[in-house]
Amino acid sequence: MPDKMMYAVSACLIGENCKYSGGNNLHKALCSFLKDKQWIAVCPEVLGGLSIPRECCEIVEQKVISQSGRDCTREYVEGAHKALQQIQDANAQVVITQPRSPSCGCDKIYDGSFQGHLINGNGVFVQLCHQAGIKVVNVDDFLRKEVKRL
Repeated sequence: MPDKMMYAVSACLIGENCKYSGGNNLHKALCSFLKDKQWIAVCPEVLGGLSIPRECCEIVEQKVISQSGRDCTREYVEGAHKALQQIQDANAQVVITQPRSPSCGCDKIYDGSFQGHLINGNGVFVQLCHQAGIKVVNVDDFLRKEVKRL
């Protein structure tokens, strides 16, 4: 029986060069899984108007701040809303995200010190998805746990 589930995926995971550095986070195992599935790719940061490449950002006291101190919260929130609209329009039931990102990080994000330290928390887009009742899982957890149940 074919899988009728619709997935939404962080665009960097399928090889789109939309990461802050201008690169991607291509995840070959995820691409292999998605080969015969229905899915859409989203990048909330680009949808919010941020450039590629762009300065690294982290969440600091509920604001998204660049490494040089610029408040980028507006762009992150706007992009999160646009990405949420896209996944709702596509009727995606599961969102698979890139870990640690200030947009797409699920369960763990960088602590705002720009030192690579992780804390419990979610990125702006993931928070919005949770508020909308949409299931979000980071790519590693998805491939480790969820694939077995589908």
